Amino acid sequence: MKSIMPNLWFDKNAEEAVKFYTALFKNSKIGNSQRYGKEGFEFHQMPEGTLMTVEFELFGQKFLALNGGPIFKFSEAVSFFIYCESETEILNFYNSLSNDGKVIMKLDKYDWSEKYAWVIDKFGISWQLDITKSDSPQKIVPTLLFVNDKITKVKEAIDHYTNIFPESKIIFKFENPANDKIKEETIMFAQFALSGVFFNAMSGEGKHEFDFNESISFIVNCDSQEEIDFFWEKLGKDGDPKAQQCGWLKDKFGVSWQIVPSKLGKLLNSGNKEQSSTVMNELLKMKKLDLEVLEKAYSSKS
Repeated sequence: MKSIMPNLWFDKNAEEAVKFYTALFKNSKIGNSQRYGKEGFEFHQMPEGTLMTVEFELFGQKFLALNGGPIFKFSEAVSFFIYCESETEILNFYNSLSNDGKVIMKLDKYDWSEKYAWVIDKFGISWQLDITKSDSPQKIVPTLLFVNDKITKVKEAIDHYTNIFPESKIIFKFENPANDKIKEETIMFAQFALSGVFFNAMSGEGKHEFDFNESISFIVNCDSQEEIDFFWEKLGKDGDPKAQQCGWLKDKFGVSWQIVPSKLGKLLNSGNKEQSSTVMNELLKMKKLDLEVLEKAYSSKS
């Protein structure tokens, strides 16, 4: 397995968002992009030539942005922690990301941090800004928020994920004892690493009108069909079978993953237009991706 990478599902403004983020964050760049062909128009409704995906890096961390249409909306269920090193840095992110967006928690001192804020930017992405020193090697850490009937599921989730991914561990966790509102012990906040990629997980009390959805998913790049089979089975177990399509799945907590061969980009982008079209046509027929079939589709038009 090569990596885990966040995928951000935009309506049709992925390019605008990526330009905004890479201008704001240091050590950032825009990478390869792919455009829609004629294949699958009945599903995506995007005219041929429309930007489909674009790779980008923020603080050297890889992301993928997708123009997928107005099907899914970003929410606080998945946010991104930015661990800031100075008041100047956190203030810059606070002002830039909240501009034309929304402030969930204003920049201030809280019990858990000397300076913290939670904002939603103008594209709908949630960011948590913290000046507290972190041992995370990442400046940006994806964060899962478990709410409503999932509030007690944090421990189960992080145990589940760290048992699936190799070279994984729980870094720390802060527990809440049972109380009048919640009859079970819960984990308020935890940090864990999956194959070296750091994640946070939180629980949120009260009634919330959001949950995990496909707007933010996590791409697992696999080096072999054996790896694809393994992660598909382990992450897909007890998940929503209706969400399984084109390498996408939802796990039993509702978190979305994409289980893809690490060479998929090469199969879609390095050949001629006919090769790309043939590979995409085969991919659109699949639930779990079959690397051999995709490779044969590529070779058949070389």
